[in-house]
Amino acid sequence: MNESAGSGESAGRGARDQFSEEKVGAGGTVGREDEGGQPVTTASPGTGPSLLRQAVMAPNLLSILRLAGVPVFLWLLLGPHADGWALAILVFSGLTDWLDGKLARWLNQMSRLGQLLDPAADRLYIVATLVAFLLRDIIPWWAVAVLLLREAVAGICLLVLRHNRFEPPEVTYVGKGATFVLMYAFPLLLLVQGDSTAAAVAAPLAYAFTIWGGVLYVWSGALYAAQTLLAVTRDRRDRRREAAG
Repeated sequence: MNESAGSGESAGRGARDQFSEEKVGAGGTVGREDEGGQPVTTASPGTGPSLLRQAVMAPNLLSILRLAGVPVFLWLLLGPHADGWALAILVFSGLTDWLDGKLARWLNQMSRLGQLLDPAADRLYIVATLVAFLLRDIIPWWAVAVLLLREAVAGICLLVLRHNRFEPPEVTYVGKGATFVLMYAFPLLLLVQGDSTAAAVAAPLAYAFTIWGGVLYVWSGALYAAQTLLAVTRDRRDRRREAAG
């Protein structure tokens, strides 16, 4: 960010620059944009290539493939009730969710597009699965309501951050853990719907993973809200100091 001519304004901008590089809450960095709308976050690996070049990177192709599987999953589950194929898509989604992160590090192909696609695919799968499971009476409505409320809170936080010209914070370890657990819970819940021995064996694991993942998911939403509140409050305080100086 360019320095301002006035010393007070320069000091205020310096404080915001420092803030843009600090961790806000558990595991998240909130980057601010300058007056022209340009982000001033800390640089991350892979931000240089164009959007098209980022899209054809192997990790991002996996994320795009996962996104494309969402409508297919919903159709299989709600249309022909092809639970076996729907289960296969859920398993594939969970495996690629793990693999795309590994590939990004192994191939040094970490990109801004990947940072957006991966959590977007995770969130879309979670919401789609919750709605489908509710319509199929696989999980109770109150559990779906709690998890969807968490999503609504996260969406409001995102709007607040964008309104104040902040970029979304990075995904926390709690959020990653919650997604990981839920991605294993959902296939198990689908498997439990059968009458086989495997369904009976999977039942306790399915319910344990669902409760564990649900608690972590709500917790990560609370952390996200705290990050947002801290970022906005701190920025307003810095602006008041800048105006006073």
